[in-house]
Amino acid sequence: MKNNFILWFIVSIGIMLVLPWFADSFVKDDAGMAVCFLLFFTINPIYSVIIGVFAGKNIKRLWGMPAISAVLFLLGSWIFFGVGERAFILYACVYLILGIASMVISMMIYRKAQR
Repeated sequence: MKNNFILWFIVSIGIMLVLPWFADSFVKDDAGMAVCFLLFFTINPIYSVIIGVFAGKNIKRLWGMPAISAVLFLLGSWIFFGVGERAFILYACVYLILGIASMVISMMIYRKAQR
């Protein structure tokens, strides 16, 4: 079970730190803006929901993964797009809310199925 935490942590690092680095390093000009929109409005919210669903199935071990994912997003966006940009705090909060909400819903469904 401990490996699940490590696996999800590595995946979170990949999505929340490596993808913004790719967007900043390899995609230029207007295409970079399109990739950032894709990251901020599609990939990251979907990943936040996915990690919340899997955390809800094993809440004792993975309860912190939505928060870790949001913090990694904030760290990655500040490193690659602008330190201290307050808009990224809002995005991180939304990703955290999505992760926690999906974790709670997944936990309820999983516990109901266990009965």
